[in-house]
Amino acid sequence: MERRAYLRTVAGASAVGLAGCLGGLAESGDYDVGMTSNAFDPAEITVSAGDTVVWRNTSSHAHSVTAYEDAIPDGADYFASGGFDDEPSAREGWTNATDGSLYQGDTYSHTFEVAGQYRYFCIPHERGGMVGTVVVE
Repeated sequence: MERRAYLRTVAGASAVGLAGCLGGLAESGDYDVGMTSNAFDPAEITVSAGDTVVWRNTSSHAHSVTAYEDAIPDGADYFASGGFDDEPSAREGWTNATDGSLYQGDTYSHTFEVAGQYRYFCIPHERGGMVGTVVVE
C-alpha cells in the first residue's frame, strides 16, 4: 500500500474510532442549541416559522430555558422549560423548587409559529450572561 493511501485510511479509521470520545460530537445532530456551564451554544439561532428548536443540556450544571416575557413578539406563545405560562411563574418555580430544571442530557423543545425575535435566558445563570436569541423568519 502506498504511504499516502495508508495514512488516509488510518486517519479516517482513527476519527471514526474517536467520535464518541470527543465530547458528544456524534450526538450534535439531535439538538439545535447546547447548554455549556454558562452559555447557550449558539447564543443566536435563526429558524423559519413553524420550526421546532431543541435545547440540550450538554453540561453538568442544571439549567433552564426561560423566555423574557417582554422580549417575544406580540401574539407569540410564551415558552419555558417546566411548562410555565409566564416569566414570573417560571422564576418562582425555579426559586422554590428548581422547577423547570434541565439536567445533563435533558432536552426541551418549543415550536415557533410567529415571526420575530425571541430573547430567553437560564434562570440560575442569567446574572452570568447566559442569554440567547431565536430569530424566526
